[in-house]
Order: sequence, then C-alpha cells, then structure tokens
Amino acid sequence: MEKENQTSISEFLLLGFSSWPGHQGLLFALFLCLYLTGLFGNLLILLAIGSNRNLHTPMYFFLANLSLVDLCLPSATVPKMLLNIQTKSRSISYPGCLAQMYFCMMFANMDNFLLTVMAYDRFVAICHPLHYTTIMTPCLCTSLVALSWVIATFNPLLHTLMMARLHFCSENIIHHFFCDINSLLPLSCSDTSLNQLMVMSVVGLIFVVPSVCILASYGRIVSAVMKITSLEGKLKAFSTCGSHLALVILFYGAIAGIYMSPSSNHSTEKDSAASVIFMVVAPVLNPFLYSLRNNELKGSLKKTLVCQIHLSIAMQQSF
Repeated sequence: MEKENQTSISEFLLLGFSSWPGHQGLLFALFLCLYLTGLFGNLLILLAIGSNRNLHTPMYFFLANLSLVDLCLPSATVPKMLLNIQTKSRSISYPGCLAQMYFCMMFANMDNFLLTVMAYDRFVAICHPLHYTTIMTPCLCTSLVALSWVIATFNPLLHTLMMARLHFCSENIIHHFFCDINSLLPLSCSDTSLNQLMVMSVVGLIFVVPSVCILASYGRIVSAVMKITSLEGKLKAFSTCGSHLALVILFYGAIAGIYMSPSSNHSTEKDSAASVIFMVVAPVLNPFLYSLRNNELKGSLKKTLVCQIHLSIAMQQSF
C-alpha cells in the first residue's frame, strides 16, 4: 500500500552554485573557458602523441589515455551546467541524471586507475631503468589499460542499476552541480542501506588500493633517488615524475576532501569546489603540467599546432 502511494519523480533540480545568483554570467564564462581550454589542450596532446612515432612509448601511451579520459570527464557535467546557466533552468531528467552519474563515476575511476598505472611506470623507469623495456612491454601496457577500462565500466554500472531500483518521491533537489551518488541517495524514500554499503566498500576499495599503490611506488622512487650522489641526477630523476605527482596531489586531495572527510566538515560550497577541482581543473591542467617540463612533448606539440594552422589556412584558401 505504501508503494502505491509513492509518486515517482521525473526530474531533479541541480542547485549547485545557485547561491551566487548575481555571478551566473561570470560562472558561465569561467567554466566555458576552462572547458574549451581542457578540450583543446588534451586533444592537442592526443594529436601530438599519435603523429610522432618517437612518443610511442609506455609513458606516452598512458598519457594519451589520460588525455582521452580528461576530454570525457568534464564533458559529462560542464555542458549541462552551462546549458542550465544559460537557460536559467536547473532541471535534469531522471534517466539523464542516472546517465550523468554513471559517466562521472566511470571517467573518475579511469582517471584514478591511470594515475596508478603511471606511478608504476615511473617506478620501473627510475628504480629499474635497465629492465624498463623488458618489464613495460606493449602487451603489459595494453593489458593494464584494458583492465582499467573494464573495471571502470562495470563498477559504476553496478551502482547505477542499484540506484535505478530505488524510489524517489517528492524531494528532487540536488545541492550539487551534477548528479553525484552521495547527493542522490538521501533523496530516496526507499531503503538505501545496501547502496550505502556498496559505496563505502567498493568505491572505498577502488580509491584506497590505488592510492596505497601510488604511495608505495613513490616511496621506492624517493628511496632510489636519494641514493644518487649528484644533485643534477636527483633533479633529473624527480623532474620525470613531477608532473604526475602534481596531478596525483590535486586529484586525490579533492577526492579526500569530498568522500573521506567527516560529514560535519561538508557543505554545498565545499563539495562543489572540490568536485570542480578533480572534474574540471585537473583535466585542464593535465596538458600544461606534462608539456611545460617535457621538451620532447613540447616540441611535438609545437609541430602539431603549426601543422594544424597551415592546414586550416590551406583549407580557407581552397574555398
């Protein structure tokens, strides 16, 4: 009888950043600029790596996959947020909300796995340089990325299917700028204990285990680098993993601020800001962090950019 009296809702309202009504135009311009910059930068890295055979190495193979994911992760949230700001509408359909939740989790998981695999790659390169090519074989690299995609695809699918079985009655306001699983569960009028258990166990496992692997890799890296006698050698070794370490700190710092901090420290503004860091800012910074310190990639990026400009000019002249 209780289920018969429940009214299923057809849409949710995303109220993230709605507390700044006078700054919606500024937010629109800021996020549009960040989004387009991230798209252009990551697309340029993909083109540079794909067109230069000298960059067909394990490190750049993982970087290309990271750039692909960083193209997709902001695309799961930012276009909808920009549309809502432009149309002054905060609504998102129920199927659209579940789809957004799925893709956000999938690409965030993939980012997490790729950062872990890249940490292992740096560990092998610095701690076992003579055996690097025999350890990081094309077969192993492909297997690591393929396994990451499989887990990243099926883990959020499990959470999405479990979310789809829940009933949502009258409450449909999400105090976030996207459909986050932790924002959706409190809105359900069904028993969500199993969902919450799965979030704490599976999501916790997926982020805790990789972070431990990253810490272990960098622990070994630091230990190996400190044994190098020359200062120049130490700086060169650290420079090879500096960009990756910066992304790791940015990504896991934001994740920890949202999912691993006490509930008393949570607020809509803090959670939204932390989500923006790992879902929008980190993908934008990825091309700059890797190209600024990497002369080989920087040179390839310049060649790719020049070729694209010449191609555009040639196409315009042909018309």
